[in-house]
Amino acid sequence: MNIFDELKWRGLVNQVSDEEKVRGYLSEPGKAMYCGFDPTAESLHVGNLVPLLCLARMKKAGHNPIVLMGGATGFIGDPSGKDKERDLQTAEDLEYRISKITNQVRRFFERVCGERPDIVNNHEWTKTMSAIDLLRDVGKYFTINWMLQKESVRGRIERDDVGISYTEFSYMILQGHDFYHLYKNKDCRLQLGGGDQWGNITAGCEYIRRKTAAEGESAEAFALTFPLITTASGKKFGKSEKGAIYLNPEITSPYAFYQFWVNADDRDVIKFLKFFTFLTQEEIAELERAVEEEPHLRVAQRRLAEETTRMIHGQRELERVQAATAALFGKGDIKSVDAGTLRSALESAPQRIYAPGDVPDIPQILVDLELAKSKGEARKALKAGGVYINGERAAEDHEVTESDFVGGDLMVVRKGKKNYGMVLRS
Repeated sequence: MNIFDELKWRGLVNQVSDEEKVRGYLSEPGKAMYCGFDPTAESLHVGNLVPLLCLARMKKAGHNPIVLMGGATGFIGDPSGKDKERDLQTAEDLEYRISKITNQVRRFFERVCGERPDIVNNHEWTKTMSAIDLLRDVGKYFTINWMLQKESVRGRIERDDVGISYTEFSYMILQGHDFYHLYKNKDCRLQLGGGDQWGNITAGCEYIRRKTAAEGESAEAFALTFPLITTASGKKFGKSEKGAIYLNPEITSPYAFYQFWVNADDRDVIKFLKFFTFLTQEEIAELERAVEEEPHLRVAQRRLAEETTRMIHGQRELERVQAATAALFGKGDIKSVDAGTLRSALESAPQRIYAPGDVPDIPQILVDLELAKSKGEARKALKAGGVYINGERAAEDHEVTESDFVGGDLMVVRKGKKNYGMVLRS
């Protein structure tokens, strides 16, 4: 299957400048395409997985994807999808973020494609350009009338309370110049991006047409955008109760990452399997039948979580997360679970920290964790067999010992079926 047709089947083609020409461009291996990522944070998030995975799909299809880091455009700020000006970033912040994201992208491609991608930074060819160079050699090919028609600009100009600065107005000129630079230096004729990037990308296509025509070449470039993703409930994709889901495990733990996908709505899960995995049509069709016939088993959600977690965090982290999930909600052995993963899994549960020699008895721990209102109530729960230490029912006279602490510093306490607490030693 032509990779373009696969993208269409997966629902990943939102807009395309010329469908037949793009399909033809991708019909033979070795073609170049790129997608840009501005360093607005020190990590990519799950929303960035759509373009990142598309570049990886291109690599697997034998093409030459290019990942562009916005070292220059990050200084400016993209007005697309924003109703107000972005805060300007310092050079130090941008450099730090780009280094973090670059390493993240390299690890991702090594894991899913077995090799590193071609990563470029637009600051390299922009930093030596003077204001006169930009206005004379690039800006001359962009008419104000044409730029004003772009949604990213028009939406802001129509709001007198916000407006748009000349800085952000110029963003599409820089992005268009990036496209032209990659065309000239890497024979790249296709740019990918989210649906909100259509105006910027097509501006680059038009700039290449006009610029090369003036040079006596008259080249054609193409645009392809992905749909902006929303959930069946109408919420913006990629958010949890605690905020955005990032790919960096130091910001979003692998456990929280896994649970984000496990909790996908039945109405969304097949769409997400198409968007965010490399599973085949046959495999996804089988999972779709499982959703229709046995939705309570959540087979599709678990497969989605497995594929995405393995892809971003690796097999070892996936196994740790699955072990923690089984131990807390199934019949696994909590003591065999990695302590760090357990801590991540129970981060929203009540917790108390005690000095090594000051850990109280179980009734007092239950009160401190607010799992019981009084020590009397706690003792009744113990006597009834409703208290568990690390997944095992606690005896009425249970005394806390060193062996109760997983990894030497963590103990999981449960009252009833779902009321968890975590005891830590300082």
